[in-house]
Amino acid sequence: MGRCYGGLSAASGNVTDVDDVVSPWLTRAQEELHRPIAEVLGTRTAKAFGALHIATLKDLLSHVPRRYLSGTETTELGRLVPGSEVALVADVARVEVHNMANRPGQERLEVTLTDGRDTLPVTFFGKKWLVSYWQKQFTASTHGIFVGKVGSFRDRPQLTHPDFVMFDREGRITGKADKKTMATQVMRNGLVGLYPATSKLPTWTIAECATLALVQTGRQEDTLPDWLRDEAEIMGLWDAFETVHHPRDLPSAQAASERLVWEEAVATQVTMARRRRQAAVREAPACPPTSGGLLEEFDARLPFTLTDGQLEVGREISAELGATTPMQRLLQGEVGSGKTLVALRAMLQVVDAGHQAVLLAPTEVLAQQHHRTITTLLGDLGQGHVLGAPANATGVALLTGSMAAAPTRDALARIADGSAGIVIGTHALLGGKVEYAGLGLVVVDEQHRFGVEQRGVLTSRADLHPHELVLTATPIPRSVAMTVFGDLQVSSLVELPAGRADVQTTVVDMPRHRSWLDRAWARIREEVDQGHQAFVVCPRIDAHEADEAADDAVEGRPPSTTVEELAPMLASGPLRGLRVESLHSRMDSTDKDAVMARFTSGESQVLVSTTVIEVGVDVPNATMMVIMDADRFGVSQLHQLRGRIGRSDLPGLCLLVTSTPVDSPAMTRISAVAGTRDGFALAELDLAQRREGNVLGSTQAGRRSPLRLLKVLEHADIVAAARDLAERWIEETPEDPRLLDMVRSTELLAEGDLMEQG
Repeated sequence: MGRCYGGLSAASGNVTDVDDVVSPWLTRAQEELHRPIAEVLGTRTAKAFGALHIATLKDLLSHVPRRYLSGTETTELGRLVPGSEVALVADVARVEVHNMANRPGQERLEVTLTDGRDTLPVTFFGKKWLVSYWQKQFTASTHGIFVGKVGSFRDRPQLTHPDFVMFDREGRITGKADKKTMATQVMRNGLVGLYPATSKLPTWTIAECATLALVQTGRQEDTLPDWLRDEAEIMGLWDAFETVHHPRDLPSAQAASERLVWEEAVATQVTMARRRRQAAVREAPACPPTSGGLLEEFDARLPFTLTDGQLEVGREISAELGATTPMQRLLQGEVGSGKTLVALRAMLQVVDAGHQAVLLAPTEVLAQQHHRTITTLLGDLGQGHVLGAPANATGVALLTGSMAAAPTRDALARIADGSAGIVIGTHALLGGKVEYAGLGLVVVDEQHRFGVEQRGVLTSRADLHPHELVLTATPIPRSVAMTVFGDLQVSSLVELPAGRADVQTTVVDMPRHRSWLDRAWARIREEVDQGHQAFVVCPRIDAHEADEAADDAVEGRPPSTTVEELAPMLASGPLRGLRVESLHSRMDSTDKDAVMARFTSGESQVLVSTTVIEVGVDVPNATMMVIMDADRFGVSQLHQLRGRIGRSDLPGLCLLVTSTPVDSPAMTRISAVAGTRDGFALAELDLAQRREGNVLGSTQAGRRSPLRLLKVLEHADIVAAARDLAERWIEETPEDPRLLDMVRSTELLAEGDLMEQG
């Protein structure tokens, strides 16, 4: 029996028998791309790929090299740092063989590499016949690629037993180490692709797995129609997969990588185009302002004056809530610009009109924080059905996945009977057990944390389509925001509320001022002695996590700092005696919540964390942050991290620790962050810097997502063009199976992201 696609046999086009396998996909191409990698690579290898968030053949084939090496270039050896994994191209200057008196039958081969200016010693140990074999490789040709970990001998960098491939001057292989995988790749491609890798999955293994995945999928029909590819001037998808993993040259590899970016851009824009069409025919509950309601009472009680920006955006939202066409608005604002207050005022207007409002947060920590903030702001106005509360008060319910059974039942009951006019929670709000009394507004906080196209999970349930307000604290240039969030109107909050203290930001240039790091730890102790708290941010959780590089990574730099190494070192060393805790995404949600609760309450004093604290964490008492290996982060990420301090009238200090060269683009980026707190100015800078970057150098997205390669800022032009083509595709052939499968793929992946976040 043949596999059935959409009810028709793939082989004959006829309706198949009942016992045929029915695929959820309408096209063979998408079914092949969504096969679990365990079916091809085996369970053990598939588990290892989990660290790279690769679960399907499409994930694997879209995991492209971050850069390529060819045998015709040369690496600067003077920049190598002990402890780093390197792939370098150099000439052999000298080859010497030494007997080992203490090991009969063994010899030591010493090879000196040069880039024409600096040298690097390379050492091999082995039996005489093996050393003789290696010696011949280095004398037959003197130019090669060497891959290994930089060690240190007599205070000088050195390599021991690197993998290598030797070339002649025309780039033909003349010799290789006894390991075959690297030489196989070079012989096949002429280039060496360096993939984002882990200790258990070196780049050569990933390359071989990608080759196997290509064989398994075969050459399927393209996921995009011919006319669209012609308009975009891009190659076919399977040609792109083949070329990006087996490139003939760098230009073809770049063109292939761009085709994969287009795939994600079109998928995103087609999905949003369908949503716009659906929204155009939906009816929303009209929620006009009500005289004498909760919103008026709340405004009258505010102990401060709203900023001009908050008032202007509030008027826009209020007008749209009063209409029967669903509002779909993106509100972007600086860290601390008052987005939550704007959202709360919108929710109160909806409650005044007799409907419910939901605030959907990506993590339990953020949901709980929103609940505390909103109940505090409302006071007794948020204590509906409580004795002594105002007559027009409403209830505020919290629902998260880790809540105990009794509080969950209580929250569900209050949501169902409408006594909770404001509902706050995580993905738990999307479950089938949740029944709403009349949903009027959905507020989605930090949209990008949910997956690009999963906002409709909640809004599609009600008879009347709820209004929608999306919040983001990641500043995006307005033109880019209007393109990428193509189904939303865009509002921006630029002003910061009065009373926010300044945050001094300083770059700690480790090669030039290594002692400054010791001073940083001493400064943390001083802040704690004054009753304050501090964050220390690391790029990685542990040494097993992929050490991803920025687009402008310097070859040969040491591995980035990890939470699990730094936290105990600080606790037993420079911060001994202080209450130091760790926080990262792999921790159980209950443990994460407990750690954050202790830090928020002041029970712990120093939090060593990954970027899990990047968004939504509000600890006004935190006055200092040290960001390790700041060059590993982008401009927006650094800005968001810094936004965790300076959230009260207490002045803050942010130290950006880096070993990147002073003349590197990364240092330019870090210095820009140190020079201004204007997130929108930094976003424009980020856009200008990234648009000139090479797509081959982009690091991969940190989690399994519809967007592994597409970057909001870097690829704005592609997204804009893809939007026009997506509109034409959906206008001309809205039931094209390729189009429907592309939408399904995007939404499934986005839903997976969402479910992982709770």
